[in-house]
Amino acid sequence: MMNLKIEKFREIEGIVKAPPSKSYSHRAVIIASLANGTSHISDILLSEDVLSTISACRTLGADISIEGNSLKVIGTGGKLHNSSDYPIDLGNSGTTLRIMTSVAALSDNEVTFTGDDSLKTRPMGQLLRALKPLGVNVLSNNTKAPITIKPGFYGGETAILGNVSSQFISSMLIASPLSKQGLNLQVYPEFVSKSYVDMTLSIMEKFAVKVNETEYTKHEDCDKEFKDCLGERFIVRPQEYISCDYTVEGDYSSASYLLAAVAIAGGCITVENLFEDSKQGDKLILDILDEMGCKIISNENSLTINSSGDLKSIDIDLFNAPDLLLTVAILASLANGTSKISGVKHARVKETDRVACTAEELKKLGCNVEELEDGLIIKGNTLSDGIVDSHNDHRIAMAFSLLGLKYDVEVTNGECFNISFPNFIEALSEIGVFLCL
Repeated sequence: MMNLKIEKFREIEGIVKAPPSKSYSHRAVIIASLANGTSHISDILLSEDVLSTISACRTLGADISIEGNSLKVIGTGGKLHNSSDYPIDLGNSGTTLRIMTSVAALSDNEVTFTGDDSLKTRPMGQLLRALKPLGVNVLSNNTKAPITIKPGFYGGETAILGNVSSQFISSMLIASPLSKQGLNLQVYPEFVSKSYVDMTLSIMEKFAVKVNETEYTKHEDCDKEFKDCLGERFIVRPQEYISCDYTVEGDYSSASYLLAAVAIAGGCITVENLFEDSKQGDKLILDILDEMGCKIISNENSLTINSSGDLKSIDIDLFNAPDLLLTVAILASLANGTSKISGVKHARVKETDRVACTAEELKKLGCNVEELEDGLIIKGNTLSDGIVDSHNDHRIAMAFSLLGLKYDVEVTNGECFNISFPNFIEALSEIGVFLCL
């Protein structure tokens, strides 16, 4: 067990590069592995989660070599074969499990996925039910990992509720071009984190696959629970992925910790590799910081943030950016006034129940916080020194460590930041914040 704590900090300033996007990295590796030909992926995030995806794709037949911070991927052309006689261990990576479940059905032999104790709690029922009409047969214990996927993704028509995880939709979309019939997918009624599906569609297009999307269609002949609901339709015809050279853009959710450090302590930094036209929903952090009193100047592929360290409270709906919950909660706890965070009921089914765990750990520090079904009400500047636990959740570890800029706060089990931001400590040191494990 390693504890994470800010040892010291000087004036916050400098230029730092945002870490590559974890979401884009996962999708690029998987799609390149399904493509015909050889792809080169630059600026890949080699975090624990993405390494789980690389390992799974290798086991199913892709030839992947790591060259510095780039990958060379010789794709399978959609012809997958599981070379392992044992379950494929995905560690803590829920993204890998959810997306690769549909992809594994393209294999000519069965595939079993498992993972750590946290991964085995992730709900998969909605995805498994939606895959059944497409010819996919999955064996599982209570619709959770470990799961065994039998060969067969024939395609066709199906529907899914969109209020649990956008990764279920991305999973079916990514696998469907290589099915015999393609996909006619209806999503009802709420569509959480749709920006992540937009990201998926953009990468699929880079690898030569087109998806037709229509909003607010009416489903005529699906299960009763979807009858007369308005939603969205995705139509994917059978196609081939074609290899390409792809550069992973910077990650707004990971960069939010660097931006939050400046917002909390005051100072000015420039963050490179953040694209102004990004489809990432977590780009919302810029609007949030602006509303809380920071000054943001965006350029085509970088941004500069300036803060006095004096933050205002905020009322924000994070329905389409749930991964910002921890960052915004920490900012709110240090702001003047009372903040309300809503729209994040789906954050309860991440690596942890992030709503409950955030409230629990803030209360350990004396914070006046109220837990709602879909969010938190936080009274700012009611904190004190103390020790909190990460619950082995990378976002909890990174966000709570930033409280060390104002208080004596230590995060136990803090090493889990490696899951999404392996050089978190080094990146903060570049702007003047020094953490120790």
